[in-house]
Amino acid sequence: MERLYEGISKNITELTQHYNEIIGLTGEDVNREGLLKTPKRAAKAIDFLTSGYQMDAKEILQSAMFNESYNEMIIVKDIEVYSLCEHHILPFFGKAHIAYIPKDYIVGLSKLPRVVDVFARRLQVQERLTKEILDVIDETLKPLGVAVVIEASHMCMMMRGVSKQNSVTTTSAFFGEFEKNETRSEFLKLISAKLH
Repeated sequence: MERLYEGISKNITELTQHYNEIIGLTGEDVNREGLLKTPKRAAKAIDFLTSGYQMDAKEILQSAMFNESYNEMIIVKDIEVYSLCEHHILPFFGKAHIAYIPKDYIVGLSKLPRVVDVFARRLQVQERLTKEILDVIDETLKPLGVAVVIEASHMCMMMRGVSKQNSVTTTSAFFGEFEKNETRSEFLKLISAKLH
């Protein structure tokens, strides 16, 4: 089974030292029992949450491309998204919905959620995340069309600033056949439907 993350980076010691300093700068006692292992845990966490920089989304798609004469809409919806806002390094999380209309190639269905993780496990803004997912699918599969919609809640809005706990941000990107109103409407209707 393919794993997206193979372990900690060589920077873990340096990251640990920096987290120790940051915790100390908050006024906490870094030698307090409950915090002794926190810098290393935090270093491992940030290393994992930014592991997308070491992954290649195009390579993931290319590893499972199949020549198939199918040219109807393929949708993978409700893909869990967890990322870090690049402005405050606070989480944002939600669901991604991806559709494409193949021209020559289909891709293994599990690869689309993996592509989401590649870009989500970087410091991000939701708008760019949406476009990066669309672009790599378009460039690699060269389909007749691609659509990506992401719905997410942002902790930087919920915990600080305007403190709006129930707000959800929706971003979308469409290419090719999905730029036509009829195809786009069909996609949006299907991702909204409860089919099971």
